[in-house]
Amino acid sequence: MEYQLKQYALQQGALEIQYIEEFFLDFPRKKTAAEVVQRLAERDHQILMAEAPLPDDPGMIVPVSFKVAHELRAREHDPKLADLVAQLEDCVEFDGRRILYQWIGGTRTDWRGQGHFRALTEEQEVWALANGFDEILVKTKNRFYEMRAALAQLHYHVIQFVPSPIHSGESKVFLSKRLGQHVLDSHRSRRSVTKAD
Repeated sequence: MEYQLKQYALQQGALEIQYIEEFFLDFPRKKTAAEVVQRLAERDHQILMAEAPLPDDPGMIVPVSFKVAHELRAREHDPKLADLVAQLEDCVEFDGRRILYQWIGGTRTDWRGQGHFRALTEEQEVWALANGFDEILVKTKNRFYEMRAALAQLHYHVIQFVPSPIHSGESKVFLSKRLGQHVLDSHRSRRSVTKAD
């Protein structure tokens, strides 16, 4: 199977993200297009989506999975990002290295387990390496078992666990993958990427 991926420029990509997040019931709060633009506007970033035909209407192609990643710097002015860097200072080397942060992403329920997330992740790794990044970071919650399993299969390693005082399922899990040619050599998905008009 060949996966059909699209890479979006910021403005159109932000609108697409706002649209696709409506299909994710496990996201407690959806991102608005304005939030996406504000976060990504002044930094290196990538917005990727996988598309597939509807099972009952193969002529209708819809977005089924997405990933949004951006550069994470040692010194961040945004309070959320500054807090994120502070949480990771003991396990991630920022100085002299480029770090890509997997900010948001997911796969619609009916399309999970079909390889779309792998194809997006592998394409993101190609882009990250070509753009001089040294490492990709991901944050998820302990209760997102499918996401954790997918990341483990893609050789992302747990580098930090932040327990939640309320419920263990809400604990944060940080994962990382160092980039290099060996990463590209391990890719398995066949995919084509087009730039969105």
